[in-house]
Amino acid sequence: MGSLLSSSSSTPFFSSLSTFFSDQSVPNPRSIFPLLHRAKPRFEPLRCTMSQSFETETKSKEAKLWGGRFEESVTDIVEKFTESISFDKQLYKHDIMGSKAHASMLAEQGLISASDRDSILQGLDEIERRIAAGEFVWRTDREDVHMNIEAALTDMVGEPAKKLHTARSRNDQVLTDFRLWCRDAIDRIIASIRHLQVALVKLALNNEGLIIPGYTHLQRAQPVLLQHLLLAYVEQLDRDAGRLVDCKVRLNFCPLGACALAGTGLPIDRFMTSEALGFTAPMRNRSLSNLDLPLILMQFQTDFVLEFLSANSIIAVHLSRLGEEWVLWASEEFGFITPSDSVSTGSSIMPQKKNPDPMELVRGKSARVIRNLVTLLTLCKGLPLAYNRDLQEDKEPTFDSVETIVGMLDVSAEFADNITFNVERIQKALPAGYLDATTLADYLVKKASYFVALCVSKNCQLQDLNLDELRSLNPVFDKDVYEFLGVENAVKKFSSYGSTGSACVADQLDYWVTKLEINRSRPH
Repeated sequence: MGSLLSSSSSTPFFSSLSTFFSDQSVPNPRSIFPLLHRAKPRFEPLRCTMSQSFETETKSKEAKLWGGRFEESVTDIVEKFTESISFDKQLYKHDIMGSKAHASMLAEQGLISASDRDSILQGLDEIERRIAAGEFVWRTDREDVHMNIEAALTDMVGEPAKKLHTARSRNDQVLTDFRLWCRDAIDRIIASIRHLQVALVKLALNNEGLIIPGYTHLQRAQPVLLQHLLLAYVEQLDRDAGRLVDCKVRLNFCPLGACALAGTGLPIDRFMTSEALGFTAPMRNRSLSNLDLPLILMQFQTDFVLEFLSANSIIAVHLSRLGEEWVLWASEEFGFITPSDSVSTGSSIMPQKKNPDPMELVRGKSARVIRNLVTLLTLCKGLPLAYNRDLQEDKEPTFDSVETIVGMLDVSAEFADNITFNVERIQKALPAGYLDATTLADYLVKKASYFVALCVSKNCQLQDLNLDELRSLNPVFDKDVYEFLGVENAVKKFSSYGSTGSACVADQLDYWVTKLEINRSRPH
């Protein structure tokens, strides 16, 4: 006994099922429905040369799935302009996944025979294998991923394949594919976020006790532990992951069954396909008096994509800020970090240069991710309710946003693994800027007075003032004041929750080591 969506008892429902159903709360499709015995159909050979490249068609154009009422085929210019197969072929696994669920549901509901279902499932397995092996031709005259797969399936198994489109439109089909793809992409991004978090926490563990100047307005402000600063980025990334998790919860509803717009009169079971694909439930139309309707107009809104790209844009901004800081710190003016040669580039004309190019590109590519969000917002702002062909243009910005964000996260982690903090240079930078002034102000909460002006006039640090000089400003000063002066003492005096005090930062670090399951006993 195997999965309902499998073409045979030995063929799994989906070759990488665990990738798509990592959430333990989602039921395993294998356990949902019983499997009827099915014989393997005989295949007719595909009428195309199997190659991953596009094929130039010299024969007469193939009739379109939608071409019943048309007497002429579209011109070559229109066909080239409207095709989407050049980019939406990325959805092939999700398209096949949805088609398997749909075919199984049609058979369960008596809309197609068990034999037809078996032929469809077996054919889809073979098409997926050929695509993965690079043996499949993507034809532009078949417009998109759906029609390419469906036409190839018809070439392969014949008449049963034509029944697969029963109670389904490309409208609900593409939205189902896209939601499945985005769901998988979110898991991929979250994995890369965790990878960067681990790299930052390990970097913090390797630099225990290192104090650096903290900046506001790019002016030296207060001393902070480097660990404290690095954990601030870890916290940001955790919120980024949380936004993606929330987005996944909202997008994980199944549009399959809405057909072209408002559903179908055929006795389909949308709950069956939704469950088999790992969705929380079929989508419903909450816009109509809050009735729990099985057919929805709202399915064809793309707010889930807008939310997804918005979350990606926030991640990109956070990474850009990290990139900016590390680019500054790698400069001769700061000299706080030295990237290894393995994550640096040089100059073709200036041999002394060692550039932190990966983080400069992280900073630069953030604009690309933000651009993709703006593209989608502009695309959707004037669309009426339900599907419009404009929405074909939401795929490329989304695909690009995901690839760019994953690249930015992964290279940031790689950079973090290959930098060294220059302790001597940092310590030389600490005395300047009166970083302990705020701590001394804490001392003077009950003994307020002016002191920085005296240091400026004498060109010395606060801790260099002797007790008589301090008492000349205010007699309340006592010899215990020196416990508050100097960056090391200043850091020790921070005690509020979440501050840069040594004990506070140690607690924060312990939290992230535990949460990210980092082994302290192993060298970092």
